[in-house]
Amino acid sequence: MSAKLPTAGSATQPGTAAPAADRTRVAFATVIGTAVEWYDYFVYASAAGLVFGQLFFEPAGSGFGTILAFLTVGVSFLFRPLGAFLAGHFGDKIGRRPVLVATLILMGLATALIGLLPTHASIGIWAPVLLVLLRILQGISAGGEWGGAVLMAVEHAPSARRGLFGAMPQIGVPIGLLLASAMMATMDALFPGDAFLDWGWRIPFLFSVVLILVGAWVRRSVEESPVFTEIAERKEQTKAPVVELFARFTPLVLLSALVFAGNGAVGYMTTGGYIQGYATNPDGPLALDRGDVLWAVTASSVSWLIATFAAGWASDFLGRRATYLIGWCLQGVFVITLFPLVNTGDVRLLGAGLVLLTLGLGFTYGAQSVWYTELFPASVRFSGVSISYALGSILGGAFAPTIAQWIQQSTGSSANVAYYLLGMTALGLVGTLLLRDRKGIELRPFNQAEQQAGIYAWEKSPAAGDRLYESQVTRYDRQ
Repeated sequence: MSAKLPTAGSATQPGTAAPAADRTRVAFATVIGTAVEWYDYFVYASAAGLVFGQLFFEPAGSGFGTILAFLTVGVSFLFRPLGAFLAGHFGDKIGRRPVLVATLILMGLATALIGLLPTHASIGIWAPVLLVLLRILQGISAGGEWGGAVLMAVEHAPSARRGLFGAMPQIGVPIGLLLASAMMATMDALFPGDAFLDWGWRIPFLFSVVLILVGAWVRRSVEESPVFTEIAERKEQTKAPVVELFARFTPLVLLSALVFAGNGAVGYMTTGGYIQGYATNPDGPLALDRGDVLWAVTASSVSWLIATFAAGWASDFLGRRATYLIGWCLQGVFVITLFPLVNTGDVRLLGAGLVLLTLGLGFTYGAQSVWYTELFPASVRFSGVSISYALGSILGGAFAPTIAQWIQQSTGSSANVAYYLLGMTALGLVGTLLLRDRKGIELRPFNQAEQQAGIYAWEKSPAAGDRLYESQVTRYDRQ
């Protein structure tokens, strides 16, 4: 299938990169929306590490209660594929924007209701049951949100700057962690001791209502993805995107999932609440002050944000694959140094260990959105990106805090937790090596044949003619 290139000075055609003002608005909307969505997610994870074991799983005791609280963090990941399937199906059929607004509202409502839940002391077994049900709704929302956000950002971007624009929804994640950790730390200061257990932890959950209203308004203000607009105008929406995805691209989905799993397992040491619980546990080896640890996590979210943005920017020059390879090396080194610094019992060194770790996390995350987008053909792109991400989160992040807690309690050694994280880093490295860099490939739907070729490292690279077309489109985008 062929299409005529737009000429310089012509009106913007469907499928071409959006005007500069639209790109800026879309980038802002994806940052805000993703930050709000993940603020909700990280507030839950932080509360799981700090208070849920005592409030919702009290009969299990402090040790096993904490494991059960972390299991509720992981349970939501099991429902991310459902959210990804639903969002992928509708995102490839009716568009990216309506799915983004719906997932944001669902996440916000579930989070606010968690802030209103009675505890085990009030309603017994119904407290953890309701908590898990609301956590499942969070998982469904998170499974569909990320794919839509990254496609809106990357598909609006000029080909030469996709990595930079693709980093926008990525930095929304550390911004969400920053907001969640700062809010929890502030509540700990305002409501010390038992007051935090009674009411302080609830306020960050209830505050999500305000953030959701802002995020939904911002997301409704942006235009639909130009790539999907062209698909719709050509009436080329796939009838069953998920079926086609697995019929033709199952190896790609699995390898892409491995790439994210290697990042997710390590990242969820903080975003999943493990380090917070490990460092502040009054019966543990450190028993550090809760507020100090939360502020250390907040500081590390800033360095994670910077590293993530830098990786997206660098991928436009180095390539997606090379950026990832740098990231895996950094992540492996700083996984080794993490627990020796944490175990000093000095909160400043704990913060340093987390900041160093985020350098690797940023470089194995910043280029993810653009690489995922370039790997999947237009007709199944929303489904492919969302489902790969959801499966990777199960393989990596879902039960990483629970596994780490179990390893620590079973062996009494944090070094064994580090070995687990190194193994997951190695899996991400393998996935990266088996996929091909696709920097700059044309994303429009007429280019489906080329988008389906040269995906794997053992395949031939795309033809020179495709690179020529890419350069023509890039010149148009810059005008």
